[in-house]
Amino acid sequence: MSGGMKVGAVIITMGNRPDELRALLDSVAKQDGDPVEVVVVGNGSPVPEVPEGVRTVELPENLGIPGGRNVGIEAFGPGGRDVDILLFLDDDGLLAGHDTAELCRQAFAADPALGIISFRIADPDTGVTQRRHVPRLRASDPMRSSRVTTFLGGANAVRTKVFAEVGGLPDEFFYAHEETDLAWRALDAGWMIDYRSDMVLYHPTTAPSRHAVYHRMVARNRVWLARRNLPALLVPVYLGAWMLLTLLRRPSRPALKAWFGGFREGWATPCGPRRPMRWRTVWRLTRLGRPPVI
Repeated sequence: MSGGMKVGAVIITMGNRPDELRALLDSVAKQDGDPVEVVVVGNGSPVPEVPEGVRTVELPENLGIPGGRNVGIEAFGPGGRDVDILLFLDDDGLLAGHDTAELCRQAFAADPALGIISFRIADPDTGVTQRRHVPRLRASDPMRSSRVTTFLGGANAVRTKVFAEVGGLPDEFFYAHEETDLAWRALDAGWMIDYRSDMVLYHPTTAPSRHAVYHRMVARNRVWLARRNLPALLVPVYLGAWMLLTLLRRPSRPALKAWFGGFREGWATPCGPRRPMRWRTVWRLTRLGRPPVI
């Protein structure tokens, strides 16, 4: 059923979690079916010792999450064309089952329109999936698989034809919202995205705000995301809705100051090429449960 689809995996690391990285690589090596070819990208740091057969790329500087993953994609040929599917996995994650790669092969082979699969992230100790890790508005039941409009950056699989058609992740984002930028471009090109609760990546429960640049990057990249991808009429609606949501969440004064600084930066700095999605894509996102105004 999987049609012999070749699977690769891209893992970026800062070199500071060697034990977790080794456990992840072991879980990839145990996948059913043909072996998964792995590339580990040291994002501005040396790569810890890895098993034989795992390729490594060491970058002289930290290019950010999208930049590092794009380097990993190109390690499989232009646009990743040497394989049919690429897994993107956080270096402190762990594939819960041996069948994840084969389930991906089967899903992509069965549905030619399927471009991206978002895995379920679960805490390794409790099995709990955080609400923010379910990429849809109706997130109360993480065990329900569905079509979605975005995906989780460190726990997903992408058909490499998507990169060939719409390009890679936006390097300039560095951190935050790069997945949604790719997702919107893929959806505008006619691809679909699935959230699959049966494809699980174990990952310790963390808060995104642990990153020092979180509030600034989230705000700046939200503006860039809208400027790059939305029809002009929807840009102020989308950004106004997110500003209201941010205020309702009552962040601390320093966090709010960083957020508004990032928001201003998003308007004052280049965001990359603007390719607004078609209105039929807006309607498609709406039918999928998440209109691009929130």
